[in-house]
Amino acid sequence: MSKFKYVLIGGSAGAVGAVEAIREIDSSGSLALISDESLLAYSRPMIGEYLSGEVTIEGIMYRTGEFWNLSKVHLFCKRAIRIDLDDKFIMLDDEEKIGFEKLLIATGSKPRTIEIDGIDKDGVFNFNTLTDADAIRMKIGEIKKAIIIGGGLIGVCMAEALAKRGIEVTLVELRENLLSLLLDSVASNIIRTAVQKKGVNIITDHSVQRIKGTENNNNKVKGVVLDSGEEILCDIVMVAIGVIPCIDLVRGTKIKINRGIVVSRFMRTSVPDVYACGDVAEAYDFVLDKSRVLPQWPIAYLGGKVAGYNMAGETFKYPGGTVMSALKYFDIPIIAIGQTNPKNSDECQILTSHDLSGTSYKKVVLKKGKIIGLILVDDIERAGLFFYLMSKGINVDRFKEKLLSEDFGFITLPKRLRRTMLAESLTH
Repeated sequence: MSKFKYVLIGGSAGAVGAVEAIREIDSSGSLALISDESLLAYSRPMIGEYLSGEVTIEGIMYRTGEFWNLSKVHLFCKRAIRIDLDDKFIMLDDEEKIGFEKLLIATGSKPRTIEIDGIDKDGVFNFNTLTDADAIRMKIGEIKKAIIIGGGLIGVCMAEALAKRGIEVTLVELRENLLSLLLDSVASNIIRTAVQKKGVNIITDHSVQRIKGTENNNNKVKGVVLDSGEEILCDIVMVAIGVIPCIDLVRGTKIKINRGIVVSRFMRTSVPDVYACGDVAEAYDFVLDKSRVLPQWPIAYLGGKVAGYNMAGETFKYPGGTVMSALKYFDIPIIAIGQTNPKNSDECQILTSHDLSGTSYKKVVLKKGKIIGLILVDDIERAGLFFYLMSKGINVDRFKEKLLSEDFGFITLPKRLRRTMLAESLTH
């Protein structure tokens, strides 16, 4: 059995952050990474651009092979099938055992499944990995019409990628609005208009009930049937109804799980010397002041950094993340952070600004004088400043009337706050 001081399971953003942090503190401790993907550390948020043909494999690489070599990482491109916490080893799918002193679980997330008739037909795809994108790219020449189930981040991303390939796309969303978990109805309508202008057909408030096969081959996709009874012909169906944490590896172990793996502010699990980060972990949300699953690339990287520092002997506390998406769909940039649609809106003050003649829209959600939610559409220039105010929990009551003004910026902040920000920038 091979033994290492540090073992990481998963080869994406969290693992990259952990490797960087570990090597800052410990340049020689033996380090291994296990991943069931042969290509490591590519940017998952960019696989839509890869599918559309706008970037190559090289263009979506987050770190190259040289990174792992220089970081002295032993790579095992195999699937981990079992964790033995008593004897501290990982069993791989070829029965090889990898021993560890410190373990990081960064297994990410997997597509949420949907139980409908025909879901297992040839021509039904998910869109979560580079392998998924490659499988679709291989069929591009055969595809004239596509159905996308789900109007969230992945669904809209797929719609854009396929539309750029000249494919006729119909997007079916169960809810009333696109991107409903991120945007309010105003921002969603702006995006909907932009998507439709590019030729994508959008059907909301409906669901796909059945996937039909062809007359000659019932196992090959021919179309879908909606809950309304309407039938729509297509060559492929793409399922994009969200993701769930990949926690199968830790089920039945001593590691505490809820929706994801429960971790402390130091990214430690309930088992000594075992850490978790990224989509698989329930980590601290500074807006909600509690832990939750946040499947987002920057949060995975930051969580990996925190875990790596602590694995290597430093004491580093996770500052917290929150729902945060920076997007650009159909040439419209969007920033959405925090509670953009608060459930208890009567406890909040909501400020909005909407350029009715264009696509510019701004929304700030305040609670007890602090920003807890933000939407910026088209005009995203001040996103960094807004995020600073949110993440630091700064009371903005004194200058809230300026937040959405055209001249809002650093210079409009109170002098004392500006001094604090400058002092912080000099210490980083």
